[in-house]
Amino acid sequence: MCGLAGELRFDGRAADAADLVAMSACQVHRGPDGDGLWTRGPVGLAHRRLSIIDLSPSGAQPMVDAELGLTIAYNGMVYNYRELRDQLRSRGHHFFSSSDTEVILKAYAEWGTSFAEHLLGMFAVAIWEHRSGRLILARDRLGIKPLYYTQNASRLRFASTLPALLAAGGVDTTIDRDALACYMTFHSVVPAPRTILTGVRKLAPATIRVVEPDGTWRDETYWEPSFSRDPAYASLSPADWQDAVVDSLRTAVERRMVSDVPVGVLLSGGIDSSLVVALLAEAGQQDLSTFSIGFESAGGESGDEFEYSSLVAKEFGTDHHRIPISSDRMLPGIDGAIAAMSEPMVSHDCVAFYLLSQEVSQSVKVVQSGQGADEVLGGYDWYPPLDGVPRKRAADAYAEVFFDRRWREMPRLLRPEWLADDDVPTAFVRSHFDAPGADTAVDAALRIDTTVMLTDDPVKRVDNMTMAWGLEARVPFLDHEFVELAGRIPPALKLADGGKGVLKRAARGIVPDAVIDRTKGYFPVPAIRQLEGPYLQRVRDALLDPAARERALFHPATVESMLSSPNSARTTLGSNALWQLATLELWLQAQGIA
Repeated sequence: MCGLAGELRFDGRAADAADLVAMSACQVHRGPDGDGLWTRGPVGLAHRRLSIIDLSPSGAQPMVDAELGLTIAYNGMVYNYRELRDQLRSRGHHFFSSSDTEVILKAYAEWGTSFAEHLLGMFAVAIWEHRSGRLILARDRLGIKPLYYTQNASRLRFASTLPALLAAGGVDTTIDRDALACYMTFHSVVPAPRTILTGVRKLAPATIRVVEPDGTWRDETYWEPSFSRDPAYASLSPADWQDAVVDSLRTAVERRMVSDVPVGVLLSGGIDSSLVVALLAEAGQQDLSTFSIGFESAGGESGDEFEYSSLVAKEFGTDHHRIPISSDRMLPGIDGAIAAMSEPMVSHDCVAFYLLSQEVSQSVKVVQSGQGADEVLGGYDWYPPLDGVPRKRAADAYAEVFFDRRWREMPRLLRPEWLADDDVPTAFVRSHFDAPGADTAVDAALRIDTTVMLTDDPVKRVDNMTMAWGLEARVPFLDHEFVELAGRIPPALKLADGGKGVLKRAARGIVPDAVIDRTKGYFPVPAIRQLEGPYLQRVRDALLDPAARERALFHPATVESMLSSPNSARTTLGSNALWQLATLELWLQAQGIA
């Protein structure tokens, strides 16, 4: 897990080493163990290293293979790299390191742009061909690893974080009105390729981009999961599906133990992370470190789930770390989390993950997390209302239960000059729902949540907050083979038992019943859900800051009304609407965007 940056010039000039250094320095938190810089004529690559595989200097990046005429900068982890290395050796390739980075290089040399189809893992990759001058960019199937870029007629720049691109300068930082509409509507999700800034884009998940020396490019989508019934599985009983889920998850969890350093688990006390711990214990994992976090209560809401995480830790004999966060760490934590965001994210979980990662990084470099299970297996409460909805009405039904607000409400919030010309979020959802490959309304909702919402909210949240402290997070529920299996499961089995029924029933006898039968929990940060005291003041300061007044995104009267009753306005999903506004302004101000 690392941070990469690069530049490719189209105007005959050499790549700017100073700009590459600036981008790399902005990502030191992602790779505190080393750095590298490589330039040749129009291209330059920079890398920050977090040493997980092949801790020796031979695993350093950018990695050059003079024999193949290739140079790579890469962020991520390929779990099947050892098997691939053996396969590539049998095809005549020679290796000078034991790293997964070199395996990717040889895989590209062997299979060309189809190399990503052979990789099991999470990755963002940049490969430059010395002879042709062609640049290859690639992102993993679920978009677990980020890749941002900015391009004009003279050059392309790319990096693991958006702020790294800003550090090099020359970026159009005006707000993209269509992206703003998505942020305010689609629960802060801005689907690829857009970001909130007009001049910055992101490579879509499961995409290979081939950039020619003159700046022209083409994209290949190499993976699309199906959310329809497969006749090959028609004979499976509910018990068969349960067995298949556990077997697939077991494989995913074991894959994510591949490491040359210890691997821990973020243990919330929910069924997802508890099952990960249980399967690792079943596999004989010894001295497993687990970590959970808790906050002080506020507004009548509990701030921790230590009861359940401690129960699981005791059941499986882990080295458990309960991390209570005192109130005096919350304000600095909010500012730190905002600064760590590559894009503004409204979820209060960001602060929890940020502070948790700060503590965990002092003990381990790698953790597994239960992130993704709710989206893949139907754990959220907006799925049951879609059950039985005709496909032709599915997109609008989904928008009614998931969107923070509908288009008709936007003029009351955004000033006229910031309103998009069209209802972009609804159009995007309808287009996604209309695509083939999803049988029912629930299937279509699970597909958009798994391939779009998950990537640009929970997954991005975990990546940004863990990597802020040089901590690598691995997500077994987003193993692409597990996701493919889950997409085939009949929706009724997912919606059973209040959601994730197939997983809950599969977990019986593996994790304690108390964890399965408990009310669904979330990462609780009560001080943000119930804004008061210094937290409300921080929000007030951001929204009334001169930069915010100059930008004038929101109607002043609406802002004043919300500030006067800070916990009244809620989104469709119950989030604090005032915090959504404040997060955007806090992020823009943290990035120095006027």
